[in-house]
Amino acid sequence: MDAPVTDKTDADLLILGAGPAGLTAAQYGARANLKVLVIEQMAPGGQALLIDKLENYPGNMADKSGFEIAQDMHRQAELFGARFITDTVCSLDQEDGGFKITLGDGETLRGLAVILATGTKHRTLDIPGEAEFYGRGVSYCATCDGPFFRNKKIFVIGGGDAACDEAQLLSHMSDQVTLVHRRDRLRAQKAVAQRVLTNPCIKTRFNTRILEIRGKDKVESVVLEKAGMGKKDEEQANAVFIFAGTLPQTALVPDLKKDETGYVLTNQRMETSIPGLFAAGDVRSSPFRQVVVAAGEGAVAAHCAAAYIDGLRGEAYQ
Repeated sequence: MDAPVTDKTDADLLILGAGPAGLTAAQYGARANLKVLVIEQMAPGGQALLIDKLENYPGNMADKSGFEIAQDMHRQAELFGARFITDTVCSLDQEDGGFKITLGDGETLRGLAVILATGTKHRTLDIPGEAEFYGRGVSYCATCDGPFFRNKKIFVIGGGDAACDEAQLLSHMSDQVTLVHRRDRLRAQKAVAQRVLTNPCIKTRFNTRILEIRGKDKVESVVLEKAGMGKKDEEQANAVFIFAGTLPQTALVPDLKKDETGYVLTNQRMETSIPGLFAAGDVRSSPFRQVVVAAGEGAVAAHCAAAYIDGLRGEAYQ
C-alpha cells in the first residue's frame, strides 16, 4: 500500500475507483471542503488509460491520450486536497452513521458516504484457447500489447467503439488487421465505424464468429464460422485482440438494485438504493458510456454526496 494516510477513519467521502468518474468526484468532493479518500487497486485512470487519442473529450484539441488526461485529472484532484491510496477493497458494509470498507490487508476505513466508481472489466468469449494463450497472443488491450505484433497478422473481435478504436490503433502497427463481428454491421458510433470501414489496413468480416484460438506455445491460428454457412475455416494468426463488451464490477454491493444486465441503478442524483451510497461512471446503468459521461456523473455524485453529508451533520442548506 502507498504511504499511510492520516485520519483514515475520519474520511467524509470514500471513493472506490479512480477512473474518470472517481477522479472527477474526488476533485468536486475536495472542492466542497470534504475529506476525500480515493481507493484504487491499479493506476488512476481506469479504462481511459487504454485510449490512444481521446479526440472526443471536450476541449482536448491537442489529442492527448487517455493516460495524459487521467494524469491531469489525478494531479488536479490532489491539488484540491483529495487523497489517494493503492489497495484492494474486499468488503463494503453499512455502519451507524456511515460506511466501513475493509482493505486487502484487513485494515478498515470509515466514511460518511461512498461513491462507487469501480467501472467494468473486459468480457471474455470463453472459447478454447482464449485463456490458454492469454499473454501469448491473446490480449484485451491494444495499447498495451499492440507493439509486440508489428507487421503481424492481427484479428480484432468485436463491433463496438472499443473494438473499432483498437483496430484503428493496431492498423498503425500492421497492415494485416482483420475485424471480426458476429452481426451484419458495426454498433460503434458512426464516425468511429466509418474510419474503420475506410481504412485500407483493416478488413472487416461481418456475420462471423470466432470459435477457437489455436497454437502450441503462442497463437498460431483462429477458427472462424460464417453465420448460416455451417463451414469452419482455420486462418493463420499471430494475435487476437478481444473487445466483446464489459461486465460491471459490483461484487462489493450484491444487494444494490441493478438493471437486467447487472449495472447499478441510480436516480438523477446518482443515489443508489442504499442511502449514502452513490454510483457513477461505467458501473452505473446508462445508455452511453464515455469518458465525458463518467466525468459528469462523478461531479453530480460528489455534489449530491456533499449535500447528503451536510444533512447528516445538520448543516443542510434550507
